[in-house]
Amino acid sequence: MKRILVGLDGSPRAEGVLTAAIDLARKYDAKLVLCRSVGIPAEMPPEIWQDPIPLSDHLRAQAEKYLASNVPKVPAELFGGHRTVVEIGTPWSGICQAAKEENADLIVIGSHGYSGLDKVLGTTAAKVVNHAHCSVWVVR
Repeated sequence: MKRILVGLDGSPRAEGVLTAAIDLARKYDAKLVLCRSVGIPAEMPPEIWQDPIPLSDHLRAQAEKYLASNVPKVPAELFGGHRTVVEIGTPWSGICQAAKEENADLIVIGSHGYSGLDKVLGTTAAKVVNHAHCSVWVVR
């Protein structure tokens, strides 16, 4: 295992996911890539479309800012190549795409509880597990 993609979503559980990935990278002498995949919310206020700056640019900037705030938490020797990656689109698909592009050997993501809708549609974690080209470690 040489490269680990860490999917961070900004939730309270994300810090535990990052800590677990750092521990794993140290154990296997692997490099980390921090990833945030951001979906466009279905319910957008109409005024958002009047902004001259595209919504995707706003989302990307926020995601990059969030990932940059996590970079200092990772020891420098655990980064290889790109430090961070932002994907705009369906979160599970973006994570899978980033892992493929970064040639990741493993994806580390957080789990979330199942609500009624999650049981029908599947969570982001479940979809990543089912569609990723590499192994996935889901952190509770």
